[in-house]
Amino acid sequence: MRYVSLDLETSGPNPHRHQVLELAAVIEDSRRPLPLAELPAFRRVVRHPEYVGTAGALALNARLLQELALKEPNPELCAPDELVPQLREFLLAHGFRLNPKGCVAVTMAGKNIASYDLGFLKELPGYGTLVRAEPAMLDPAAFYLNWHKDSRLPSMSICKARARFADRDVAHEALADALDVVRLLRPFYELPAYQQVRAASPGS
Repeated sequence: MRYVSLDLETSGPNPHRHQVLELAAVIEDSRRPLPLAELPAFRRVVRHPEYVGTAGALALNARLLQELALKEPNPELCAPDELVPQLREFLLAHGFRLNPKGCVAVTMAGKNIASYDLGFLKELPGYGTLVRAEPAMLDPAAFYLNWHKDSRLPSMSICKARARFADRDVAHEALADALDVVRLLRPFYELPAYQQVRAASPGS
């Protein structure tokens, strides 16, 4: 299956008030995994006329604000209304196709993508008509849940610890975090959950 691992960095948690500062997307094919460095990748930082955000989110993304403040040309810089059209061109260039309505519909993956990122995506010009997510979305937290001990879905850092990654910190950089989601999902390509259930319960 081909899916798009997508991650956002934002100026705050409210999609109706706060803004997308950075978007990254990585295309993965579970049937033919490539080295992470060779995966088709898309990254944009988004310049707004002014920024509205919370102190915590702006501090966390200080590096992005510094990048956005630079005057020299930046090929990864775009305006909010350019973001989805550019993402669409990236997806089309890598083999995704238009549906009968002229939209690119993709399976998206990401940590908290359905509960967080999707709300911001829906606020972007062109989302839903140029690009949209399929209703079913992949969150690696479901694959690293301890059904007996957890009271909520595990965080990205807990998922990375349970996957025994040497680097367990969350980068809070869109491209690095999108790649981490691919890393977290890859162990399950060869032995999906339904095969694990069958292996554990012969004769069922």
